[in-house]
Amino acid sequence: MRSLAATIPLCLAAALAVFPLGGAAADDEFYKGKTLTFIVGTAVGGGYDTYSRLVAAHIGAHLGGRPTVVVQNMPGAAGIRAASYLYTLAPKDGTTIGMVDEAITLNQILKPQELRFDATRFNWIGRVLANSAVLFARREAAVQKIEDAFKTELIVSSTGTASHLNWTVLKRLLALKLTLISGYQGSNDSLLALTRGEVDALSMPWSILRVTGEHLIRDRAINLLLQTGAEKAPGIADVPRMIDLARTDEERRLLELFAQPSSVGRSVLAPPGLPAERIAALRRAFAATMEDAGFLADLERARLDRSPLPGEELQKAVAATAELPPALVERARRIADLTAD
Repeated sequence: MRSLAATIPLCLAAALAVFPLGGAAADDEFYKGKTLTFIVGTAVGGGYDTYSRLVAAHIGAHLGGRPTVVVQNMPGAAGIRAASYLYTLAPKDGTTIGMVDEAITLNQILKPQELRFDATRFNWIGRVLANSAVLFARREAAVQKIEDAFKTELIVSSTGTASHLNWTVLKRLLALKLTLISGYQGSNDSLLALTRGEVDALSMPWSILRVTGEHLIRDRAINLLLQTGAEKAPGIADVPRMIDLARTDEERRLLELFAQPSSVGRSVLAPPGLPAERIAALRRAFAATMEDAGFLADLERARLDRSPLPGEELQKAVAATAELPPALVERARRIADLTAD
């Protein structure tokens, strides 16, 4: 197998700068002469930043008054810093929106004492992309399909918090024979370890793997084992989801809960307390951006996917997380307690 690490760039599009705006604006002139600030909950580079800058490059053309759109990166505390700013300090008039970590709603359920905001009270503007990760194994691994892991050990590099949580849940809930190794520093190191046979498997977002690992998939150097998302990613409908491994209704509900971040994915939200007409204007502008010819061309050039979801539907999905039975929530917290390892 040729070097896998060389196939992973440091970021998908490290410096998407300012794009020209185009398209018809709405009638509302609220934004005339104003600046719309787009808060990104990560550092420059990577998926959140890339998608945020693409949306920011085009959404202003679909708002009345065609505001200037400025991107401000606000990394820290796995997205909590940006979410807290949007919730408590950002203007509540529609001049500040943002994109934060997709696990915001799950973290609120699992660790309510650590967060100072209520994700259900944000105004969700719309989703750009559902973000399912894929667990994949080297061709030589004893586990050739995920069902094999019920009887055969699979050594998995789990460097990120999200991946470590997902595989911990599958170990504790379904008794999959996963041995988790968390000592590698990111995807590049994990891929090198895979090449050397130190680990059997790791996971990456499908939107990245399908591009950077295209030749590995084509040459069957890796086997795709499992999707983490609630929605199957385009092009890999034959790869099972975590949810598909459930044996009972309760297991399915628990796995649906842990798959929920993938449904939030790369979504745009606004602070609570906005006027209803401003929320409607932002949602209209977002929907128009998702079909904007310039936006679609930028996605194609960057080889990026989209799977948009309207803000109204996203708002309902997030609100539903507050209605889970207390017993289910308590069991989820026990399963997800990483300090119990």
